[in-house]
Amino acid sequence: MPTAQATHGTPDSLYARLDATGAETAVSVILKLRGETCDIDCLYCYEKRKESPGGARITAAQANRLGSLFAGRPLSIELHGGEPLTAGRQHVAAILDALSDQPNVIRVSMQTNGLLLDEEWLDLFDEHCPELEIGLSLDGDAFGNSWRVGYDGYPTYPRVVRSLELLAQRGRQTGIICAVTPRVLGRAPEVIDHLASFRAVTTINLVPCFDGSVTKPTTATNRRQPASRILQKQAVGPIGPDWAIAPEQYTGFVLEAAAHWVATGTFRRIKLEPAVSVIRRLKGLQTRSCHFSDMKCDHVFTLYPDNRFGSCDELPWPQARLTTLTIDQTQSDISSEQLQSPLLKQARSLVKKCLTCDYRDTCGAGCLAVRLRFTQERGDDDNYCTQRMRLIDGTAALLAQPEHPSGMHCTRWRWRPRIPNDMQDVSAFLARWDDPAAARQPARLRISEHGNINTVGQPGTHEADDLDPHHPQWHDGIEPGIRPVVDALTRGWNAVTYDSCQGHAHDDLPGAEPRHLAVGVLPRNRTEYAHLAARLCGVAERVTHGLPTGYSLELGRSELTCRTNGRTFPTLDVRLTPADGAGISAYFHGIDGAVRVLVNALETAPPNSADAVCSCNSSPSAERVAR
Repeated sequence: MPTAQATHGTPDSLYARLDATGAETAVSVILKLRGETCDIDCLYCYEKRKESPGGARITAAQANRLGSLFAGRPLSIELHGGEPLTAGRQHVAAILDALSDQPNVIRVSMQTNGLLLDEEWLDLFDEHCPELEIGLSLDGDAFGNSWRVGYDGYPTYPRVVRSLELLAQRGRQTGIICAVTPRVLGRAPEVIDHLASFRAVTTINLVPCFDGSVTKPTTATNRRQPASRILQKQAVGPIGPDWAIAPEQYTGFVLEAAAHWVATGTFRRIKLEPAVSVIRRLKGLQTRSCHFSDMKCDHVFTLYPDNRFGSCDELPWPQARLTTLTIDQTQSDISSEQLQSPLLKQARSLVKKCLTCDYRDTCGAGCLAVRLRFTQERGDDDNYCTQRMRLIDGTAALLAQPEHPSGMHCTRWRWRPRIPNDMQDVSAFLARWDDPAAARQPARLRISEHGNINTVGQPGTHEADDLDPHHPQWHDGIEPGIRPVVDALTRGWNAVTYDSCQGHAHDDLPGAEPRHLAVGVLPRNRTEYAHLAARLCGVAERVTHGLPTGYSLELGRSELTCRTNGRTFPTLDVRLTPADGAGISAYFHGIDGAVRVLVNALETAPPNSADAVCSCNSSPSAERVAR
């Protein structure tokens, strides 16, 4: 069975244009109720770095304008700031009423620092917008949250805790945005446990502080600098601020948090992002997160009190500004502004390289604001790509072997889904594999230069799930070139193989992609999966300097779907592929020598270890074994 190839297409498949989606497709609008005006002065606040005029408030009339502007599209509205509650109760009530009166507004949420929340505010929400979703900003425990301070320089943590307790008393639920800074690194389990201890919390969203390009403090408008700005000035240096982290640090934190979230059963009560979005994409499902979908910057807008209207607030402003909102503008006008925007053109260009990436259907191209930031800071966004791949690979390992979370750090196993990859009845196949007395139907073998297809059932139905080592036709059904590898795995390792191919150049089939030598392993359970993955990682380590020049050993995680019940089973794929720069003709000319090296490594591999720990390290150089 061929391995999945990256799907080719246009940037639209990863970054949908507003003018290319229909009226049924939702857009998100962030209402900056008070611009950057806030009652606290977090040291890392990106909104205040825009240094835009503050003090004004978005009006109910402006909120009403959104429904007609987007011509009946579903609207998801987020009340944001600065701090939205500084707009005052009467003003916020008017905004909520204006949004409630618009039938196309399907969701209203508010992101607040929580310091002003009290019984009166919650009563107001119940009266004017009972379905309002409340999100609080809290960076873990008191130490992790210590970048969030008032203008007096004192931490906000105790006051946020009181608001969380009030929400629980009122039966309200809330999501937490937790910024990942150096003050939480290395403490993921502790941070997750702390946030999960608040009864009101149902979602934790871990967001990175990728602020390495920040080299100067925010400008203070007053002659006398507040204590918070003095603290900020002390934290910002010529190579970036003390609160900034690198992509690899963020990925490591998220994986450790996800492992703890799974091991403790916290996943039953709390949604953890971005882990949930990665899991959904691994399962082929959609997610509301624009970082993992095609609903990116063309479908996310920001409105300021002075009618500045632009794209996502995480993009740099004023470059992200599209227009000044007026009463006679239409959605077509907004689309035209998007097409002319130099910033969005640049953002759109960044996804072109994603079209041929093996991770494109899972990654979804990530956050374009982050890509732009890294491209402007470093000249490229390669490090961001690498760490998103690691996040996907690590999460795939955690799903397959949750009892052995060390596997999520393996850098040799990569997420390489086969499409399609299914079998009629996987459980029956596994049971038959281990039962010599089970009934076995005769198989009609279809043998050709392009592969052996084992056929069972109706004529013309070609499946490869009918043979096992106890089947009398097992030996004949395995291609000669891959047979030594299959024998080493099934006889020597007692592993189950569900697919194999000796590789085919397909020179006589115009347009056909070459197929490389590969074998698919179907572990019986999660513990065996972990042991096999660790042992095969060790095999990859041993063949590093043994493979003939021009060959790579690639290890891929995938899933096999049972057509009988729809259940998926995690699988492990081992492939010999051409090393970078090696031609396909040379690959098939010397394949026998590469197979001998691989088989020898399989036959001399140490037995299973109880802890199932990989032999690789976490350095990028271990991602491929090639010469």
